[in-house]
Amino acid sequence: MLRKDPAADVATLDGIKAFVADKSFPCVGAKSALNRDRMRMSRFGDMAGADTTQELWKALVRYSQEFPDPGSAPVSFVAVFDEIEAGNEATFERLLWRQLQALHDHDHARGIVWDRSVNSDPSQADFSFSVGGRAFFVVGMHPGASRMARRAPSPCIVFNFHNQFESLKASGKYAGMQDAIRIRDTALQGSVNPVLARFGDSSEAVQYSGRAADGAWKCPFSMRGAA
Repeated sequence: MLRKDPAADVATLDGIKAFVADKSFPCVGAKSALNRDRMRMSRFGDMAGADTTQELWKALVRYSQEFPDPGSAPVSFVAVFDEIEAGNEATFERLLWRQLQALHDHDHARGIVWDRSVNSDPSQADFSFSVGGRAFFVVGMHPGASRMARRAPSPCIVFNFHNQFESLKASGKYAGMQDAIRIRDTALQGSVNPVLARFGDSSEAVQYSGRAADGAWKCPFSMRGAA
C-alpha cells in the first residue's frame, strides 16, 4: 500500500530527484522530465505486494490519462518502493518481474487487453510492457545495481510511454538523445551498459532490470490468455 509517513515519503522522493539531478547522471531524458515538471513520482510499499499492485495500477492509469499524447518532451512515472532485503541484482530482477506480472494479472482480471501497437511476447523485438491498455518501456533502478546510472538510493521502477519513443524517432531526436546518454554513461563508468540496445532493434525486456544477463536469459513474464 502507499506509505503513511508523509515526511519519510518526501525525503525518499527528494533523494530520487537529487539522484536524477546530479550532474553525473547520464539520462538526459529523465533530467529533462524532472526540470520541466513532467516527472511523476509516488512511493509505494513492498514491490509486488497485493496492496502495492492495486495502488500502482491505479497510479499508472491516472498517469496515462494525464498524458494521452505526451509529444516529444520527455515524461516519466517513477514508482519508488520499500528497501529490498539482500538487495542484489538478481533479487531486484526477480521482484521487478513479479511486480510487472502482478500488474498484468490485474489487467487480465479486468478484461483489459494488451496495447495493440506492441507485441506481448517478450522474446520479440517489438515487445513492450502494457498496463491499462498502454505500452511502456520500463527501467529498474536500485541501490545494488552494478551500473552507477541505475544505482538509485531506493528501489524504483520507471515507466516511460512507448509511443513517446516512437514520437522521438519520428522527430529525429531519439538517436541524438541515445548518443548523449551513451557518452555520459561512458564518462560515469568507463563503458556503455552492455544490455542497452537501440530502441526496436531487439527485445527491450532484457534491459528492464539493468542486470547484465547472458545469452541464456529467459524472460519470466507469462501472458495471460489472448490479447
